[in-house]
Amino acid sequence: MQFRDLKKQYEALGPSIDAQIQSVITSASFISGPQVKELETQLAEYTGVKHCITCGNGTDALSMALMAWDIKEGDAAFVPDFTFFASGETVSFEGATPVFVDVDKDTFNMDPDRLEEAIKLVLEEGRLIPRVIITVDLFGLPANYPRIREIADRYGLKILEDSAQGFGGMIGKKRAGIFGDMATTSFFPAKPLGCYGDGGAIFVNDDETAAYLESIRVHGKGSFKYDNVRIGWNSRLDTLQAAILLPKFKAFCEYELDAVNHVAEKYTELLKDIVKTPVIPDGYLSSWAQYTIQLENRETRDGLQAFLKEKGIPTMIYYPKPMHKQRAFADLTVYQECPVTEMLCQTVLSLPMHPYMEEKDIIIVVENIKEYFAK
Repeated sequence: MQFRDLKKQYEALGPSIDAQIQSVITSASFISGPQVKELETQLAEYTGVKHCITCGNGTDALSMALMAWDIKEGDAAFVPDFTFFASGETVSFEGATPVFVDVDKDTFNMDPDRLEEAIKLVLEEGRLIPRVIITVDLFGLPANYPRIREIADRYGLKILEDSAQGFGGMIGKKRAGIFGDMATTSFFPAKPLGCYGDGGAIFVNDDETAAYLESIRVHGKGSFKYDNVRIGWNSRLDTLQAAILLPKFKAFCEYELDAVNHVAEKYTELLKDIVKTPVIPDGYLSSWAQYTIQLENRETRDGLQAFLKEKGIPTMIYYPKPMHKQRAFADLTVYQECPVTEMLCQTVLSLPMHPYMEEKDIIIVVENIKEYFAK
């Protein structure tokens, strides 16, 4: 059993993916080929934003967005404590200071009440200038943007939506990628929409910001390649990866998002009386980057993981350590305790999950979880 079965996806999409790859090889347009612009156009239309700027990976996308807002030393960026390292790393990379915020125990996303508390603490201290809230659409579920937008507007902060795991998620009729003042995503292979290597994208409505992002991803270029108007870097999505993403995106829109939600519904139906299953608020849709259950304590969680491994069932722990306890952030001020994050790091376990998962495999996972608790 695969945790996220990319081989089975390729079995379904292989001919169309192969044809796209061959077209790139035949044309020899390996850098900035037409497939890149075609993908950007499709992604922008899907998310409902004016501009999609692809880049080398999701981490670069976050860094480029922060550069566009001139986030720098002395600025504070508010980041969930329960997330992947890049969400905070990119803030430090720009010289700014990440301020870690506790999360909601049911959705795993940033807790709006704790966010406002953190903003007030930073303002009271007076050392840093609050500039941006980096929300994370964790495990596929959009954050609580109605509440977070109210807070951002109240304190004059930007929202950077880190939708690396959340592409395809929705609140009402709006899709992830449109909730922030800018949004980013990742095309890492295991993401809801993944390529066969690294890739990322930024979503933005502002024309001037989009032009800046297009410039810095190619060495700060101006009107042409050898006209360099600013210091930039090299972060382009390879044409091959764009070509691979085109048929994958088509499948994602046509059936994969529905299929992965069906898998999640089946898991929840079978597991809801055994473990704590993921909570999807009314009006929200998850793209299910992971299906993450909560156990009673670390001993139970680790025991279940070991038991399932013996049975050939892969699982993952996202994430075993809070952001504020990462050694790289050891010198940062901890503005608030994050007990929910610390609890989740001890109790979460992600189960095999992908759009091509068959019901018989779901049942195998569930029956083995039942067996573990029966013992």
